[in-house]
Amino acid sequence: MTVPPNTQSIVVGVIESKPIKPNSVSKSISTWCAIQWKGILAEFLATTLLIIFGCMSCIPIEGLSQNPALYAPLGFGLAVMFNIQIFGHISGAYMNPFVTITAVIWGKITLSLGIAFIIAECAGAILGYGFLLLVSPVDMVAEGICLTQIHRNINEIQGFAIEVVLTAALSFINCGVWDPTNEHKQDSSPLKFGLTIVGLSVAGGPLTGASMNPARTLGPAVWNNNWDGHWVYWVGPLFGGILAAVIYKYIWLDKRKQEQ
Repeated sequence: MTVPPNTQSIVVGVIESKPIKPNSVSKSISTWCAIQWKGILAEFLATTLLIIFGCMSCIPIEGLSQNPALYAPLGFGLAVMFNIQIFGHISGAYMNPFVTITAVIWGKITLSLGIAFIIAECAGAILGYGFLLLVSPVDMVAEGICLTQIHRNINEIQGFAIEVVLTAALSFINCGVWDPTNEHKQDSSPLKFGLTIVGLSVAGGPLTGASMNPARTLGPAVWNNNWDGHWVYWVGPLFGGILAAVIYKYIWLDKRKQEQ
């Protein structure tokens, strides 16, 4: 096994029983940041744009008592599509803590980078919704616009189950795209993800808001100070997404192609 460059000095220090100097640690951190900052910034901006344009599609249209049912699903789906096209080659354009954790499980990114990505995604979601509050022609907080809420006729456990199933389906799409078998079929990936989001949002939107993304729920929740059933939108997507990724990796993934 090859030791990553940024850990070689630490490993050598342990083997020789020499204390690790603080300067070497700070230098390692500085080097890591210098290498990874572009990807972290890409995740931050991608999630910011996702919330701005996705939630913008939820703002009521003057003259209509209710927006057409497809507006929000299309808004989020198309935002995902163009973000993947813009940032996919830079950071992966995960825009979603569960997708980021899945990428760590698959070995696509390191744990440290995954943690940085999740922080960037959550910060981007909060900033994106905050920006929308400034430019929206309506009082988004008073209207509760873009909040993910469980339907009044189902309980939180049912909502949790729905988010698990929705996110598992999205996770399977992730894994299928990441599978080395499909490495020559990447040109249409933005479209695949965008339409998947649209379809799943149409199906689950009336029931739970079809979040499938803890960061997407966090942004509006922070500004609205509304935490009703909030755990559903963290535990559900993380459980469903990670479970699907583990199933795909250890049952369907061709290990020989992965090693190549």
